[in-house]
Amino acid sequence: MQNTRLSKIVGNTTIRLSRWSRNPWRRVSLILIGWLTGFLLASVISTTAGAKSELDIVAAAITVFVVEIINRLAYSPRRPNLEDGSQAPRLLTIEILNSIKIGMVYGLFLEAFKLGS
Repeated sequence: MQNTRLSKIVGNTTIRLSRWSRNPWRRVSLILIGWLTGFLLASVISTTAGAKSELDIVAAAITVFVVEIINRLAYSPRRPNLEDGSQAPRLLTIEILNSIKIGMVYGLFLEAFKLGS
């Protein structure tokens, strides 16, 4: 790839974001924001699927499909090993996706409990 001005800007931006997210507090805050986003997404899914009863099965199928894809990404054993024999930590994007999934499943359980009572 040619070394254009745009590729330099994108490269520098990704390096700066990578350095910024190495701080453990920032990492935890991004994961918490992901969890809360998943919780909000669960509320949106249940509200829109409940408003029009024709979409219940489709919304459930799409939700299960997305959850299984994120499970495959998050829990696959394809992480490289470090020099001391332990596995390398997960990427931040995968951890955020996993926290969105956890928040979404938790939110859907709470919505089911609210509807069941």
